[in-house]
Amino acid sequence: MSGVTIYQVAREAGVSPSTVSNFLNGRPGRMLPQTRTRVADAIDRLGYRPNRAARQLRTGRIQVVGLVVPSVANPFWGNFARYLERAALADGYHVLLCNSEREPDRERRYLEELWADGIRGVVLCSSLPSLNHVLPLVEAGLSLVAFDRTAQAGDPGTLVNISVDNVVGSHLATAHLLELGHRRIAFVSGSLRSVNRRERFRGFTDALEQAGLDPAEAIVWSGGAEQEPYGDLDAAGLGRTAAHELLQSKDRPTAIVAINDMCALGISAGIRDAGLRVGEDVSVVGFDDIVLADLAAPPLTTVRQPIGDMAAAAFRHLLSRIDEAEASPSQSLLLRPELVVRASTGPAPEPRE
Repeated sequence: MSGVTIYQVAREAGVSPSTVSNFLNGRPGRMLPQTRTRVADAIDRLGYRPNRAARQLRTGRIQVVGLVVPSVANPFWGNFARYLERAALADGYHVLLCNSEREPDRERRYLEELWADGIRGVVLCSSLPSLNHVLPLVEAGLSLVAFDRTAQAGDPGTLVNISVDNVVGSHLATAHLLELGHRRIAFVSGSLRSVNRRERFRGFTDALEQAGLDPAEAIVWSGGAEQEPYGDLDAAGLGRTAAHELLQSKDRPTAIVAINDMCALGISAGIRDAGLRVGEDVSVVGFDDIVLADLAAPPLTTVRQPIGDMAAAAFRHLLSRIDEAEASPSQSLLLRPELVVRASTGPAPEPRE
């Protein structure tokens, strides 16, 4: 329907025009959730489409937030985008998705373009240790939430970091394998330069040390020469390559901790390529609990991230920063992961003669 006004939307929802305006401009204030729902439903029923160009001229920004992920080739990021979009739509916002492949220059260009288009808030998911490449935009007023990353020295003073506890998650995965009797446990990842991967590696080595094993002697595979550095574009291929190389060793591992589920699924394929059984000859643990984990054969033991809660928290913190008259000090939110045990892990096999 064309020509619908906010006054008609207000009548349909049983609220004041100012309430509709606040909803459309991302200022929910003390608006009750049921009020937001009534307004959103009225907008849908009437087919109301706000004049975004006019609104941008009034406010200098639009009801859109940016989301920059490493690559939606990993289903975890597609799922995170879905949850973030759900939270954003409930407050009248839309999400613009960008894939950065963890390249700082690419991230900077994306953020510059988003800023130029009137977007004032971005969720950044690359987990790079330094954010110096986007610092000028933050200083100019861009609200930034860093996801899957803990606070680092040199961070902007207004940055919000939201992450699962990666150290705890990887520790849970490794301790599970140790409890099953495994002692030759490998850690497989792409580059370990990102914050989240360093923390997962620390959880791995901490668990080994607590079990009386020397972390310096741990089996670590962190990317082949022909691989893309982080493995975001083909994590499954990276895992498969890792399995091929590790299983050729005379003292091959009996268990493998993977940096994420896609890598773990590739490792499982590599184990089968070698004529071995996943969960019997070699156990595998992933990280994320993507939907494919439970559908794998055998189903994948993994560390579950509370992705819905994390996405909702990311948008909530981002919106509060966008609406603040003055930037508040930086904050960090750390959520606890959960180990989900499935059939890809089992007792350590008897030593080979």
